[in-house]
Amino acid sequence: MLSYRHSFHAGNFADVLKHTVEVLILEALKQKPAPFVYHDTHSAAGRYSLSSEHAEKTAEFVDGIGRIWQQREVPEALLPYIDVIKQLNHKGKLQHYPGSPVVARQVIREQDRMQMTELHPADTKLLQQEFHRDPQARVYQQDAYQGLKALLPPKEKRGLVLLDPSYEIKTEYRQVVKEIADTYRRFATGIYALWYPVIDRRTIDKLHRDFVGTGIKKILLIELCVKGDTTERGMTGTGMVVINPPWKLTEQMDSILPWLKEELAQDGEAFYRLEWLVSE
Repeated sequence: MLSYRHSFHAGNFADVLKHTVEVLILEALKQKPAPFVYHDTHSAAGRYSLSSEHAEKTAEFVDGIGRIWQQREVPEALLPYIDVIKQLNHKGKLQHYPGSPVVARQVIREQDRMQMTELHPADTKLLQQEFHRDPQARVYQQDAYQGLKALLPPKEKRGLVLLDPSYEIKTEYRQVVKEIADTYRRFATGIYALWYPVIDRRTIDKLHRDFVGTGIKKILLIELCVKGDTTERGMTGTGMVVINPPWKLTEQMDSILPWLKEELAQDGEAFYRLEWLVSE
C-alpha cells in the first residue's frame, strides 16, 4: 500500500509508545556483548520535520511527544527514549522527530547491524539519503513481508524485528500474524514487536486471539488508550504485541504506562493494559 505517509502522524501518542518499547528492547539486547540485528519492516522516511506541511496539517505531535519531552519528573525507564528525542532537538525547541530507524541508529553499537525495508518510493529515497554510506545500515525498497523471508534469520541469531504496518487493508491484521508466525519458525530466538492502532476493539480482540492461536509462547501485550473505546471513527489507542520480550520489559512498562496515561489522556476514560497473551 502506497497511500499511507507516516509524516502526517510523526510524534503522536502512538509513536511515543512504539518508540519507548523499541528503545527498551534495544537497550536490553545491548546487555550482552554479542552483536545483534535490527530489522524494520515498514521503515518509512527515517526522520521528520515537525514544521513540514504534513506534520503541521495534523499537529498530532502536540498531544504526543510535545506533552512530555521536557517534563522534569519522568519515569526512569522512559529516560533513554526521551534522550533520543533530545539528541535531535539540541536547542530546546521541538523541531524534529525520529522514525523508528533513526531511533534505532541512536541506540545500537558499532558491532550491531540495521536492515530496513520500505516500499514507498519517496520514503525509500529519503531513507537511503539518511543512511547514505552508513556501513551498519542497509535499505531495501521491498515489500515488508518479502523482506522477512529474504533477510531473516540473520547470521547473528539475535535481534529485534519491528513491524509497523499501515493496516490500510483490514486483512493485514490477519496477514501480519501469519507472517510473524512463519518468520518465528525460522528465527525463534528473535524478539518481535508489532505495533497496532486501536480503532475497533473487536478487530483488536481478534488480533490477540490469532496470536494465541499460533502456539508461540511468551507473548506480551502492551496497550495505551488515550480515550475510551468507542464505535465512532478514529484511533483511540495504540498497542504493541511483543514476542520474547526482555525479562525487564514488563517491570519497566509497569512504571511507564500509568504516567503516560495521565500525561497523554485525551478524555476521562483513558486506560492502559499490560498483560501476557501467552506466558512461558
